[in-house]
Amino acid sequence: MTKRTATINRKTRETQVELSINLDGSGTSNINTGVGFLDHMLDLLTKHGLFDMTIKASGDRMVDDHHTVEDVGICIGQGLKEALGDKKGIRRFSSASVPMQETLANIALDISGRPALVFNATFQKEKIGSFDAELIEEFLEAFTTNAGVNLHVNIPYGANAHHIAEAIFKGLAKALKDAVQLDERIKDVPSTKGIL
Repeated sequence: MTKRTATINRKTRETQVELSINLDGSGTSNINTGVGFLDHMLDLLTKHGLFDMTIKASGDRMVDDHHTVEDVGICIGQGLKEALGDKKGIRRFSSASVPMQETLANIALDISGRPALVFNATFQKEKIGSFDAELIEEFLEAFTTNAGVNLHVNIPYGANAHHIAEAIFKGLAKALKDAVQLDERIKDVPSTKGIL
């Protein structure tokens, strides 16, 4: 089987990100973005998605965390897209419903090549510790745009902002794990168009 891996390096005036990803890993992560809460969420993504991922990032955090979070999302999206290659044999669609104490996250995605994010989640607090809660949506927007993924995030109920964010990332992990999985019955690209 061809290795489904990618290495991404992104350097701007605002950030520098180095990333490697293996879609067929065991859930091992080595992540240091300088943004503690983001590191925690990405550890969840790799653990429950069974990806191996290494990220080293630095950015203009004296301004805020926005550029770092967004650029890490860009790189993970680019890494996923590159590692998937021609997408032959993948399942493509998946969904997951994940509880986190009082919160439920419903995640659905399509590795369609047509990026879109539908984000129906409300954070009752602006901050999760020192992390701006609104950056969860910014991260997902950057990820979906660069991965070519259609992602729907629905939180029908939940109160604790940390729990909401954690349920989202765990749900995304489980849905991605299933969507990128190779199915021996699928011999080509899973699309009537012949391309994704």
